[in-house]
Amino acid sequence: MLQFVLRRIAISALVLWAGSVLLYFLVVNSGDPLDTLRQSQATNREQQMAALTERMNLDEPWYVRYGMWFGGASKCLILACDLGTDRGGSDVNTAIVAAMGSSLRLVTLATVIAIVLGVAMGVLSAIRQYTAFDYTVTFVAFVFFSLPVFWAAVLLKQYGAIEFNNWIADPSVSLVTTLLIAIFFGLFASAITGGDMRRRGLAFGITAIILFAFITIFDSIDWWVQPALGPVLVLLLSAVTMAFFLMLTTGLRDKKVLITGGVTLAVGLVVYFVIQPVLNEPNWWLILGLAVSTVVVGGVLGYFIGGFEKRAAMTVGIGTALSFGFYTFFDKLLTNWGGYLDIAGRPISTIGSGTPNFNGNFYETIWDWSTQLLLPTIVLTIISLASYSRYTRGSMLETLQQDYMRTARSKGVSDRVLNTRHALRNALIPITTIVAFDFANLIGGAVVTESVFGWTGMGALFQAGLKAVDPNPVMAFYLVTGTAAVIMNMLADIAYASLDPRIRR
Repeated sequence: MLQFVLRRIAISALVLWAGSVLLYFLVVNSGDPLDTLRQSQATNREQQMAALTERMNLDEPWYVRYGMWFGGASKCLILACDLGTDRGGSDVNTAIVAAMGSSLRLVTLATVIAIVLGVAMGVLSAIRQYTAFDYTVTFVAFVFFSLPVFWAAVLLKQYGAIEFNNWIADPSVSLVTTLLIAIFFGLFASAITGGDMRRRGLAFGITAIILFAFITIFDSIDWWVQPALGPVLVLLLSAVTMAFFLMLTTGLRDKKVLITGGVTLAVGLVVYFVIQPVLNEPNWWLILGLAVSTVVVGGVLGYFIGGFEKRAAMTVGIGTALSFGFYTFFDKLLTNWGGYLDIAGRPISTIGSGTPNFNGNFYETIWDWSTQLLLPTIVLTIISLASYSRYTRGSMLETLQQDYMRTARSKGVSDRVLNTRHALRNALIPITTIVAFDFANLIGGAVVTESVFGWTGMGALFQAGLKAVDPNPVMAFYLVTGTAAVIMNMLADIAYASLDPRIRR
């Protein structure tokens, strides 16, 4: 395995080097960096041209300039990168570090969400092949797959930023809009529920009525400006999450696992009231410590209550505890939405990667960060969501048709165990390759997304360098994205080995 990884690293390094040579050659020959100064009428035009020529080494052949850049970039191996300066004399190292913080934050979050949702949709679609749910997921996946990035970004900017700011000035939902929302999600629930017409009609009716009731109540109490979940909704949402983890493990057949989930909910409800003063002014270290404590408590409850199903009980306990903690934190976050509106005012900033000199508390700062992260994240997520769902569906269907799956089913293994413990693990092996390439592709797609939403990330750095015929910023972008692609491929190889032990040999 080590020899294989080292060989892959060597090949990837060779490809990175060849790509850098080609890109540098294309950039320096894409235009004249002195063109703007040549058209200038300034009296010191010649001095400016001479200074820029000296700063960018324009009097040297392109391969000599590339050698200078490569010499500085190779120092990254000893963590002493020297990526030179841009045409204005600013340090590219400083610029790329700042840009990486914005772009990688955006791309990483979009990748994680796309993987979780895409794989879940693909698995359920394969298990319920040729049902209404399968057709619905297929339709949504192809719609997302066919959306041009720039068009989706512009639509979200219009309706998710401009129209939202108009609505939040006097937030209210009309009766017609409430009915349309309830009917839409009712139809969606009916499509994913499956079964006969009676069951699907029941799903439609329950979903539509509950959603209509909630929107009406929220509108009457002005929830859109002063939102909160409260202990009842936190408990209800945590119970739904517990049911999900039960479905993935033992179902309802093992009472001790079920009791573990119930005890975890009871403990969480007590902690909800006890921890409120602590959450008034937290920091990230406190949140991290509480999360670790939550995992420990859920695991301990599962270990001592689970009996013979300790592993399943610990999974249910930890999952339920973490969900209760998340909903508790989200409830506190919602209660600070009104304070954020008072500070931010209108229009709420949804363009850019952060509000300069924003002065708010812990939760209000998160809202400022989230409102600007939400829309570009959605754009990048839908780019990958369709691919993950379709590849997972195909891989899952192929795995379910294998002989060992039929053998396990003939031995009496339940469908839940077959799907979660056997089929899913083997079906994920091809997906690891897609994840590796998709992460690098998303960084490239972020160039367009960042441009539409005004993010000062690596996309802006790349575009500025390209327009100015300045190779150093462009090469810094390539260095980061190329290295990310290599690292993700290495992680894919390791994931292969962990998912399929045969590869280790």
